[in-house]
Amino acid sequence: MYAFLEAFRAALTSLMAHRMRSFLTTLGILIGTASVIAVVSLVQGFSASISNQFADLGGSTMNLRAENNNENFRTGRINFITFKDLDVLRYRVPGVDQVTPMMQVAVAGTSYRGRTSSPQVLATTAEFQAVRGRYPERGRFLAPSDDQGRRRVVVIGTQVIDDLKLPENPVGEYIRIGNEWFKVVGVMQRQGELLGFSQDNYVVIPFDVGRAMSGNNTQPFMSVSFNVPDISQVEVVRERVKRAIRASRKLKPGQDDDFRVEAADSFVKQFEQVTGTATAVVAGVVSISLLVGGIGIMNIMLVSVTERTREIGILKALGATRRDILVQFLLEAGLLALLGGLIGIVLGYAAGVGVASVIPNFPPAQVPVWVVVAAAGFSALVGVVFGIMPASKAASLDPIEALRYE
Repeated sequence: MYAFLEAFRAALTSLMAHRMRSFLTTLGILIGTASVIAVVSLVQGFSASISNQFADLGGSTMNLRAENNNENFRTGRINFITFKDLDVLRYRVPGVDQVTPMMQVAVAGTSYRGRTSSPQVLATTAEFQAVRGRYPERGRFLAPSDDQGRRRVVVIGTQVIDDLKLPENPVGEYIRIGNEWFKVVGVMQRQGELLGFSQDNYVVIPFDVGRAMSGNNTQPFMSVSFNVPDISQVEVVRERVKRAIRASRKLKPGQDDDFRVEAADSFVKQFEQVTGTATAVVAGVVSISLLVGGIGIMNIMLVSVTERTREIGILKALGATRRDILVQFLLEAGLLALLGGLIGIVLGYAAGVGVASVIPNFPPAQVPVWVVVAAAGFSALVGVVFGIMPASKAASLDPIEALRYE
């Protein structure tokens, strides 16, 4: 341990004696590490923002929707989720709770006192808020009696208030949706933006009212969301739902499903996989500059060995072993790379924060701890790997020949 500490002190002293050369030597590592950290911080910040936006949709929330491809639309054989499927899901599948159908209603737009906007019109039931984890911040949400009585009531997103210039508390006001008037009974909590698009530009009306506005004789494009109270049973319930819906739709054995049952957070998981792969690929490409920096360290260390040949001869004459010389030069190379890596981490994070702040509506940069540790460790590893040749050359010098070197 004493020999190692002495070698560390000698390596540090040597680097401090040639500050400018040490800085220029480590510049390649610094730039490479800064580039990696900047790219990773932007990608991770973007990924974290997406995950936070969908944080309310846990793995226990699932969706049932029809599966269609270009062939279905071309031939007109379009698949729908039917009300029979909805009843099967509600009453015949154990482990399913809080089932809510949802459909988008095509209308000409909404209006209020001469002002118009075009929000998404969503028809659903009272269970929606429990299934999707969205609740009103003013007023109330839809009640079962609203659907049963086909009341013209509506719950609106905060973007609609801004677009229609509604009062700050619009509960009790009437807005026009399509050709019908609806009473505002609630305002949903603000969700903010996702990928640059507002998540608050929507209105929610009772499901049966939406069916009536779409035409009761028309098969609606609807999906069904439901909860699985026991999250450990998600996959079991998924298989139950598939079997029940296949039976409901009279699909024969071997016939492909014309529907899909998926977790509500599947988009987030797929997005995280994509961003993880993208981060690895981009970081790998940018890391090539670290190898270039390592070659620079190797070149300077070889020059340093030549310059310090007499010093090495004196150390060996005083009893320094081959191992002592090897450790000292390896520590110098490792310290050079680690120093560049640490400075690069700081500069890279600062660059990521700066770029994120310049781009409008871009989420703040984030750097996970494991990335910092990996960057610093990889930088030091590069220094050690590329320092092996110079260190081995220094350790192999003959002490007599080294002392004679001019």
